[in-house]
Amino acid sequence: YHCTLDAVKSTQSLQLILSLAVVHFYAPWAPQCSQMNDVMEELAKEHKQTMFIKLEAEAVPGVSEKYEIRSVPTFLFFKGGEKIDRLDGAHAPELTNKVQRLASTGGGPAVVGGVPKEELNERLRKLISTAPCMLFMKGSPQEPRCGFSRQIVQILKDHNIQYSSFDILSDEEVRQGLKTYSNWPTYPQVYVNGDLVGGLDIIKELAETGELENTCPKAIPVEHRLKSLINKCSVMLFMKGNKEAAKCGFSRQILEIMNRTGVDYETFDILQDEEVRQGLKTYSNWPTYPQLYVKGELIGGLDIVKELMANGELDSVLRGQN
Repeated sequence: YHCTLDAVKSTQSLQLILSLAVVHFYAPWAPQCSQMNDVMEELAKEHKQTMFIKLEAEAVPGVSEKYEIRSVPTFLFFKGGEKIDRLDGAHAPELTNKVQRLASTGGGPAVVGGVPKEELNERLRKLISTAPCMLFMKGSPQEPRCGFSRQIVQILKDHNIQYSSFDILSDEEVRQGLKTYSNWPTYPQVYVNGDLVGGLDIIKELAETGELENTCPKAIPVEHRLKSLINKCSVMLFMKGNKEAAKCGFSRQILEIMNRTGVDYETFDILQDEEVRQGLKTYSNWPTYPQLYVKGELIGGLDIVKELMANGELDSVLRGQN
């Protein structure tokens, strides 16, 4: 990069940055960080006025704690000394889009955090409609990161409500934009069929009056859900992490093999859903991850995939020919 940040050892130093700065919180042991470093170097060649900064997260614990860096890679975007956006994970296309957008906009009435308002509103609309019941919260259902979020997760669980969630701490665009979009200034927020229901107080009230079950969709049996997920794509990989960022060595190895085959496949991050993580072990009678399915049938884990590759049978199995 044309700016390395060995000198940045405090949050004060970060806040002195006046132009657009992209700060990559990385770890030298994480291969996905190395990949994103390459992306950053290419972006640095194109965006001469933008500073690209590499910061080892574990070497600056004070900075990492202040900016809630929980995993690597994480990218923070600063302009005029203020944090205006963030990106968690190794998402090269999204990083490129954010840099292009934030480097070219100077702010104004039609821009929210460097993002054109119409573009952000369309993104929010899609997020809200991701599932019949959507919870925007701090953290995840497995690890809520505020008391209100923890309470609302417990209420939804107690009433057997089926929902998906979005961690607003992972995306500053969404965190700020949704407040304006829905005219609701706090989190958590619950949406049903694309419409805002409300926050914790309203969900508590609905639970107390017995209306919550009629307002939000009831959870479907876990077996039905697992079957639906397994058949979501003709080739489904259940793993720790996702295509962009594997979170264990076995998952990383199986991704490398899958990517070499050129076969289209989808992944599901079992770390984000404890019900799926535990349920799939019983459903398929297979106790470990990753797990690979083709046309709804379990193929196996990393060892079996390696064996199929060694025997020259993997391509035909992935294409459903065996």
